Amino acid sequence: MSSMMMRQLLFIPVAVILLFATGIHAQLIGPIPDRYETLRQNSVTSLDATGNSLWIGPGLNRIDEGSPDIFVPETADSVFNGRGRVFSLEAEPNRVIAGLGYNTDSGDESVQTALGFYESEDNGSSWRFIPFPLDPQPESGNCTPSSVGPPCDLEFIYGGETYFQTRITVPQQSPPFETDFSGDTILAAAWASGIIRSTDNGNSWERLILPPSSASELTPDNTYNWTSQAGDQGTVQRYDPRFDNNLLGFGLLIDSQGRVWAGTAAGVNISENALTAPVDQISWRREVADGSIDGLLGNWVVNIREQPGTGRIWMSNWNASSSPDDRFGLVSTDDGGQTFSHYLEDERVNDIGFFDGKIFVAADRGLFISSDDGTTWLRIGQIRSPNQIIARDASYFAISATDEQLWVGTSDGLASTRDGGETWSILRVDMPLEGGNIYDPDSPNVSTYAYPNPFSPSVHDRVRIKYETSSSGQSTLRIFDFGMNIVYEESSNSSGQPGAYEFLWNGTDNSGRVPATGSYIYVIDTPDGRVDGKILLTD
Repeated sequence: MSSMMMRQLLFIPVAVILLFATGIHAQLIGPIPDRYETLRQNSVTSLDATGNSLWIGPGLNRIDEGSPDIFVPETADSVFNGRGRVFSLEAEPNRVIAGLGYNTDSGDESVQTALGFYESEDNGSSWRFIPFPLDPQPESGNCTPSSVGPPCDLEFIYGGETYFQTRITVPQQSPPFETDFSGDTILAAAWASGIIRSTDNGNSWERLILPPSSASELTPDNTYNWTSQAGDQGTVQRYDPRFDNNLLGFGLLIDSQGRVWAGTAAGVNISENALTAPVDQISWRREVADGSIDGLLGNWVVNIREQPGTGRIWMSNWNASSSPDDRFGLVSTDDGGQTFSHYLEDERVNDIGFFDGKIFVAADRGLFISSDDGTTWLRIGQIRSPNQIIARDASYFAISATDEQLWVGTSDGLASTRDGGETWSILRVDMPLEGGNIYDPDSPNVSTYAYPNPFSPSVHDRVRIKYETSSSGQSTLRIFDFGMNIVYEESSNSSGQPGAYEFLWNGTDNSGRVPATGSYIYVIDTPDGRVDGKILLTD
């Protein structure tokens, strides 16, 4: 099947209908897809591809090139019906492992919390749930902030020496931010739980020991001091992620040579034997941001990716402190982490991907593309397709490539390109006006709705006003204040075909000013008649 035929199956390539207006306050897009089986949400935070299949978080959806369908994991109860969301993905043909977490409330804050893992070995037809490993509660109930050593702490042996480590007995602050596997060995970077490893496909787990922030390496031939605080005892010797940023796991990669790269909030740790060696014999070399021209840009190493066919390792660096030597940006290394080249300094980079000989970078300020190995970069601040648009203020979170497409996850939908970024298609959550979708099947039937609602022009960029028509012809949007004074009017200048459409309104009146907060009534005249609804405009 040709790539054009596959595109026609998956997307509806019709032109954006232009509007009678000199200023672009509103825009009509469509016809748009209106599927019952749809993405879980518009904010796409993680992606991983294998062959022609793309796995999508946080909803554990899958798209197969050439198919118009979106896979929904109805047998993965913790995600489909429960509170679990995908925090990380790693896929190979027919097998996928997803790291799961959720948010819990702690006082006035929302805390990211570990749930466990899902594994499928039949491309999502069935799932095995793997609980997240936690340390057992101490046998003694008399542990206090000043308690050091057993039974309150755990003992571990490294290089023949015995050390103490803090128990991780609760799932809060340990979500699996990154997951990777090789055969039956699974690794996960789980923040407060550090780097955890299973060598028996998730049946049992162990925590890998990382160097203290005061050391540039960890070898079983030496002794080490991990420092902690213990109430009125002050500073004590204990392996404790609350007091050492290099023990906080965030980025992770098993590269093509079998090396393990572990990104933390205090640099990157590189091991030649962490995949197979006993825990007490694993060695690490640690690299940090020190202001040098060939070191890391920032100490918080978020994403680690290997460029196919080259062995080059790319990393997104965030700043973890106020030091001028600790910055946002992108780095790469060709010598196993001995030296690093710098790119996109001061950009907050969220992910790195590769497609058709180009390097793609998802960042808070948009998508960056390099066709010359990072020498020059093109920034795309807003992705547009013939019938959809990503919000101007969207963040770009994730990148992965299937056989024929590059996919970009944003806070406002999933975008894809077959030609290196020249043209795009966009997928968003479908919520049919009748019958809802698979995640909300009891949604009431309506003739139109607006979302987000309430709508803040300063927060949301634009509100989407959805309706549908069964006839070809022109549509007109009018927005009135609660006194029925017209605030805004827009009409399409062409006759659209039947289908579902969305007017996008940026919250300004016909003069380009933002009207007062309050309730507004919108009216859409379509070839089938008139539909109307309300929008609550907020600051």
